[in-house]
Amino acid sequence: MQKLKKILQSNYLYYFLFFFLLFFIIIFTIINKKSTDFNNNISNKMVGKVLDYTIEEDKKVIILLGTNKILVNYYGDESFDYGDVIQVKGLIYEPSNNTVPNSFNYKKYLNNKNIFYIMKSSDIKMISKNSNILYKLKSIIIKRINKIDTTGYIKTFILGDKSSLSNYKNYQDLGVSHLFAISGMHIGFFSFFILKVFRRYKFKTIILDFFLLIYGFIILFPASILRTIVFLFLKQINDKYNINVSNIKILLITAFILITLNYKIIYDISFIYSFVCVFGLLYSDHNFDNKLISLLYSSFIAFLFSLPINLFFFYKINVGSILFNIIYIPFISFIIYPLSLLSFIIPFFNNILSFLVILLEYMTILFSKLSFLNIHISFNCLCIFIYYILLLFVVYNNFKYLFLLLFFLFLIKFSWLFVVDYSIYFFDVGQGDSQLIISPHNNDVVMIDTGGNINNKEFHVSNNIINFMYSKNINVISSLIITHGDYDHMGEAINLVNNFKVEKVIFNCGPYNDLESELIKVLDKKHIKYYSCIKELNIDNNKLYFLQTKEYDNENDNSNVIYTVLNGYKFMFMGDAGVTTEKEIMNKYNLSDIDVLKVGHHGSKTSSGKEFIDEINPRNSIISVGKNNRYGHPNKEVLNNLEQSKIFRTDQDGSIMFKIKNNKFKIETCSP
Repeated sequence: MQKLKKILQSNYLYYFLFFFLLFFIIIFTIINKKSTDFNNNISNKMVGKVLDYTIEEDKKVIILLGTNKILVNYYGDESFDYGDVIQVKGLIYEPSNNTVPNSFNYKKYLNNKNIFYIMKSSDIKMISKNSNILYKLKSIIIKRINKIDTTGYIKTFILGDKSSLSNYKNYQDLGVSHLFAISGMHIGFFSFFILKVFRRYKFKTIILDFFLLIYGFIILFPASILRTIVFLFLKQINDKYNINVSNIKILLITAFILITLNYKIIYDISFIYSFVCVFGLLYSDHNFDNKLISLLYSSFIAFLFSLPINLFFFYKINVGSILFNIIYIPFISFIIYPLSLLSFIIPFFNNILSFLVILLEYMTILFSKLSFLNIHISFNCLCIFIYYILLLFVVYNNFKYLFLLLFFLFLIKFSWLFVVDYSIYFFDVGQGDSQLIISPHNNDVVMIDTGGNINNKEFHVSNNIINFMYSKNINVISSLIITHGDYDHMGEAINLVNNFKVEKVIFNCGPYNDLESELIKVLDKKHIKYYSCIKELNIDNNKLYFLQTKEYDNENDNSNVIYTVLNGYKFMFMGDAGVTTEKEIMNKYNLSDIDVLKVGHHGSKTSSGKEFIDEINPRNSIISVGKNNRYGHPNKEVLNNLEQSKIFRTDQDGSIMFKIKNNKFKIETCSP
């Protein structure tokens, strides 16, 4: 035992663990590939155990464990429960990568949970009912929560399921969303309660460990809970046998154990947050007599250590989150969280909880209006590494050199000043259009159309574009051009106007329709200028020329058709303009050898006539089109007309990016 103590107390062990983990993470990040027994000949039938499921509007989403884990989207009425063994039949496919750069990658998210395939099923057959007492206990708990929970907060704090929190995005914007993830703080409260209840028992610590393991099983051991439980077990051993290892060293051993057992845990954002924030609080430990100062200091440290993680994943921080946490930490930790647990045991308290939740959400809405506190910065891995080196140095020297950290953030924030190339993006927005032109140094940012899903107006396809623009340090849209008033071209305009400073909006010729009038009301309220039927627009040292200034009797032919030359390369954006407009343009202008053509009307046969395509002779043609769309776009005849050009399709290639730097033309795609 003495030899083991000596080894555990040696600093060299922890140096080894640190560098081993660093090497381990780098190697597995580089070679991270999917490993699965599935192949292209996989059967459309599977038998497995129901690990978990959630109910959405028209389906149940099941995590099924058979030979491998698979996610099943079930559309049917067959009932089943946790731990049941079922047979499912359906269409099996791989999830897609993100098709807009720097947006959420659902495929990687599932792969990091060892889920490599999705099944769409409407056929389930029960093989055997669950006989495991832990699954039965889980089912009882969840059914009770669903029966009494009117706020969504009981489900959040007991199960870690935030799907019912309608205000969750506002909590994220304020930088307090970590309080709604089950973490060490919640486990600490839970442990305190258990130890109090069993304080007279000699084996109360063992009883606590037993309860924690059961609880972890019920919520499927999320990364933050695994960290807390393993850390707590190691700390108990450390205290019991007087090994005298510091909490930071215990944290490092915890990381070593968890990453060695499952290296993919390093991609779990809750794991990253949990370790980084706990390490920061332990590394910068200070004792203050004043509780308010202590809370302020802890909030400040958590903010500094979590900042690069927020910027890497979400590209924004709320500088007011330090103060917001001072308000939210005690209110949620000592009022909302305990009341949620109490309401689960005694439903009467749910009425009190509901009242306090109304106050909490009202306060959150008020704070969310302080949008000027949000700062958008993009961090890469190198930035994270440099930031943490500086942060450790700053904290070690009692914040004497804090200006170094601020100066580094200032440099990253204004890194766009060093961008000297033109970038033109054709975003994948499904069956719709959206393009973005960014001039050198972000001097001008022009968006042409916004996309919009008319079949699901609650879902904002532009959210991915918003995240992308944040990642490029874009806060201002110089000009928002609406080619015409169809929903698939301007349905997301209000969402974009609400998220960016928009200097002006350009409409097409012709009267405003209902959708355009709705947008104009928002523009008037925000005092944003708007124009229609213009002839040209300045962009940096170039111009956008609006070729279609004649009014027609239909919205598509009234589309703004835009032509520009950027660093010697010719671009043409057709909107939904049809062959009538194309003939008018041929009669009025002499255009040829277009480098990039945004094909009209998603490749419909009503546009891209052979005579027009032959005259402008596009080198690259972009068709913005939804996957398996009901219109049959793009039309085969149009594809034949474009056969002399290189065709890119957003349904097959994802977003398409053109960059012009030093008069060189570079093309990239963000394929599904």
